[in-house]
Amino acid sequence: MSHNDKIFAMTRKNNFGFAGAIVLGMHDALVSLTGLITGLAVAMADRYAIILTSIIASITASLSMGASNYLAVRANNNSGAIISALYTGGAYMITCVLLILPFFIFENRLTEIICMFAIAISEIFLFNCYLGHIQHRPYIKNFLEMLSVCVGISLIAFVIGWCANKCLGINI
Repeated sequence: MSHNDKIFAMTRKNNFGFAGAIVLGMHDALVSLTGLITGLAVAMADRYAIILTSIIASITASLSMGASNYLAVRANNNSGAIISALYTGGAYMITCVLLILPFFIFENRLTEIICMFAIAISEIFLFNCYLGHIQHRPYIKNFLEMLSVCVGISLIAFVIGWCANKCLGINI
């Protein structure tokens, strides 16, 4: 059995062997990007500046998250470090694409923010529902925990963006 076959066998054996790597990428993207976009949406008038900043942040952060996960898993002498890193970086990037999408589709700031949060809530719910089904455990507690963290960070970012706008007078 080859090295990759062992890793994929481990994934099948655990039903979802890299769930932690996916949670790491997805949740970090949900928290950091919803926070970033919320802060920018309050501080900036130009949606293209928000889109550009979000794209740059998404790409660099997904690469950073994947690399960090690789190094963390590799430090434990785990042979699945590369695949774990790909799951983390991939989950991060897919989540970011979904969160930025409303800014390409709509031109109304409130609609963009509402759609972004609807996507974030849906992704959190669907992932936790799926994971709960696979692990045969209730998922509502995990869903509410992930949702609370995401909303809390976004509220903090909203306040930071509002303060930056008022105190610095920046309105791009």
